[in-house]
Amino acid sequence: MLPAVLLSALAYATCGACGAEGRAYQVYAAEARAASGPDHPEEAYLFAADAHERLATIAGERPGVVQPFRVGTSGADRPIWALRLCDPATPPRGSLLIFANIHALEWVPTEVAVAFALDFASAPIAGVEIVLIPSLNVDGRALVEDDLRAGRNVYRRGNAARVDLNRDFAVNRESRAIWKALIPSRYVVSPAPLSQPESRALDTLAQAERFDAAVSLHAFGGFFYSPWAGRWERPTDHAEFGRLGILMQNAMVNHPYRPRQLSRWGFFFRGLGMELDHLYASYGTYTFLVETTRSGVETLADLDSSFRIYNPRDPRSHATEGVRYLRALATEVASGRVQARGAP
Repeated sequence: MLPAVLLSALAYATCGACGAEGRAYQVYAAEARAASGPDHPEEAYLFAADAHERLATIAGERPGVVQPFRVGTSGADRPIWALRLCDPATPPRGSLLIFANIHALEWVPTEVAVAFALDFASAPIAGVEIVLIPSLNVDGRALVEDDLRAGRNVYRRGNAARVDLNRDFAVNRESRAIWKALIPSRYVVSPAPLSQPESRALDTLAQAERFDAAVSLHAFGGFFYSPWAGRWERPTDHAEFGRLGILMQNAMVNHPYRPRQLSRWGFFFRGLGMELDHLYASYGTYTFLVETTRSGVETLADLDSSFRIYNPRDPRSHATEGVRYLRALATEVASGRVQARGAP
């Protein structure tokens, strides 16, 4: 039997190809649209069916530039779809992974991901191959959609099994920080490394493709976070992370985000078992966690809305800024100056 990683690698489409996966995605998007309910709370935002419909449209219009494929299946048996984006006329000099919506309530990241896919389809960046996952936590997102339609105000972070995917990875799951005993709620992890199918799907993809850089889109905070998240020490590539963070910061027009090592957000903070550290340590991928927006709270009443805390009323300006910093990073990766290194 072939190793799982090799099987996964063989399943991924190559840049410029279009086949059964693309046709399957068209069918899936059409079925999602047909099954989607008529009510649409938070009208400024894309629900899952809306996002798939738009992405399927550009995949159909630009099959050489946009190729859909499945990266895995969720705990509730929903497909996790990705898009491979490239300029088929130019061999890639670098690769970039972008994924969004790892937390159920954080919808601005999907808005950014879809906006970037549409922008790339209209103006491909030569020399880079990008894999973009508009929603990793598809089950959690579906639950939030149900909550919004039913008028329920529920705080949701995890997947269908209520596991925080952002704490489900294999690197830096333990901390020596003295604050662990004083603030234990800041030092939690999932039951076991890669315990969830969504996390395993991302890891299998990363292992097969060995991306040069990656961006995990979150909300909120307004930072370009870099490793380490789980330990205080500076990573070997701290200077390079700083350079790339400044590059993305300079691409923004309104309220640019600040680059920072995540574990140094606060002297007491450690993010254990996070995708940020896992992709960097396991595969040498220069990985950023981007906290899009600075919250959606505009009035005191907004503090009572779990959805509004993470998502501004209108995400369009944030999506526009996201396209700017993602294009800047993708262009730098396309130059060949950003290359995955061996595990630190």
